[in-house]
Amino acid sequence: MKNYSQVSYFNLTAYFDTGTLKYMYFILVLSLYLSVIAANVLLIVLICVNRSLHEPMYLFLCSLFVNELYGSTGLFPLLLFQILKDIHTISASFCFLQIYNIHTYACVEFIILAVMSYDRYLAICYPLQYNQRMTSHKVFLLIVLSWLCSFILVPLHLCGNVIDKVYCDNYCIVKLACSDITANNIFGLCHVFGVIIFLIILIVYTYMRILKVCFSGSKQTRHKAVSTCTPHLVSLMNFSFGVFFEILQSRFNMTNVPSMMRIFLSLYWLTGQPFVNPLLHGLKMTKIRIVYKSLLFGKRM
Repeated sequence: MKNYSQVSYFNLTAYFDTGTLKYMYFILVLSLYLSVIAANVLLIVLICVNRSLHEPMYLFLCSLFVNELYGSTGLFPLLLFQILKDIHTISASFCFLQIYNIHTYACVEFIILAVMSYDRYLAICYPLQYNQRMTSHKVFLLIVLSWLCSFILVPLHLCGNVIDKVYCDNYCIVKLACSDITANNIFGLCHVFGVIIFLIILIVYTYMRILKVCFSGSKQTRHKAVSTCTPHLVSLMNFSFGVFFEILQSRFNMTNVPSMMRIFLSLYWLTGQPFVNPLLHGLKMTKIRIVYKSLLFGKRM
């Protein structure tokens, strides 16, 4: 995270005049936000109130769903507010708060996905030792550590207040600095390749080990691995591609790309993941489906 000065507000220039259609866009975005809240809260409640789901895999999923709510809340309320406005400005304090939220959301998302891959690795490759290795104390420690992201304070003097996006972005602020930002670029790239790429490599490695065990194991082992690992892999690829396109858009000149496409690419990694994750894990996880159906039929009775 970075410390900024000399600017009281920012102009978000990626918005364009939609006339009366802004109300339609508002309803569409609000519907998406309410769907994200409903789906994630439902799964969090299911996991918390059912003892049969108090296992490491589902506790990590619960942490993931909490993070989806956290990231969505950092984007959607301000996005909805800006859609209805004619002048798209945001105060510096709210802008920095949104940057903090988005940055921590992305870090926590990758770390939780890495922790989940480690959990599946132990469960499938070392099933007899799983309970000894993945104790309740270790589960608690991994969840806490996944939420502890570090931030570096780098003071910047800004010479502009125009952000060519629909929300506040860390690198867009950095590009407004009057001073040389070479050090910031180097730190940003080191962070991306040193942390995010490392986590992705770690996740891919664990799943390669899982696949190796599956191919040499029984049909039951393969079925268990596929049913539990597929949602994790799809979630990882979905989020990684979204972040990849966002990094490309931030670092390179995208003026030749249509504005609607740029807006979609910049929003996808923040809107797609919170919506896709509950669907993936709610539909693919057999145990969650069983618990949900039992509660649903119980209420009907």
